[in-house]
Amino acid sequence: MFSVVIVDDDVRVARNHRELVESVPGFEVSAVVHTMAEALAVIPAKRPDLVLMDLYLPDGRGMDLMNRLRDPRMRQSSGRVDVIVVSALRDMEHVREASWLGALYYLIKPFPLAALRDQLERYVGMRRRAEAGGLASQADVDGIFAAMKPQQKAQLPKGMAAPTIDLVVDTLREAGEDLSASEVSERTGLARVTARRYLEHLCAEGRAELGLRYGSAGRPEHRYRWTA
Repeated sequence: MFSVVIVDDDVRVARNHRELVESVPGFEVSAVVHTMAEALAVIPAKRPDLVLMDLYLPDGRGMDLMNRLRDPRMRQSSGRVDVIVVSALRDMEHVREASWLGALYYLIKPFPLAALRDQLERYVGMRRRAEAGGLASQADVDGIFAAMKPQQKAQLPKGMAAPTIDLVVDTLREAGEDLSASEVSERTGLARVTARRYLEHLCAEGRAELGLRYGSAGRPEHRYRWTA
């Protein structure tokens, strides 16, 4: 279970974000605060995995708060905290500063709540890759650094279509359990080989995971589950 602290001066926006976060399996909101002072008190106490950070706060800048979180003394008490910025500030100076301070992603308000859901699901994939242990290949490194970047339609592998991958994503997400390529094929109307290709692509992105189900005889069945 990933713990989230929401830092936003707008009570209504913070409430909407809390409802969205709590609707995503695997996440819980440990605190919602509206000022920098509250955040500095709550984050060391709750030691969250992730902070959704607004940059405009009544008593300080979100950037200053991010900088404090990177301070070794603060990190000793709060642990390693990941940050996703959620802000209406659009100038490149703020975007670059957030990047320098280690923000995983920067969502510009207003944005559809589906965009935040997508980032949370990508966060799960990124953490699972990062916590796998052992030696990393270049592909592992590339996967971690690219995990928070939404897949653009133009970046899909040759022969893949955005509507089709959206269909497979929705099928896995709504299933609430692992599915075989055959079951995805039946639910989507895709050919089994096509369904499997899309499922393997989602696994490579870290958005789905592959498991094996062993029967009484024969080869194990490949099962796919949405990572969130």
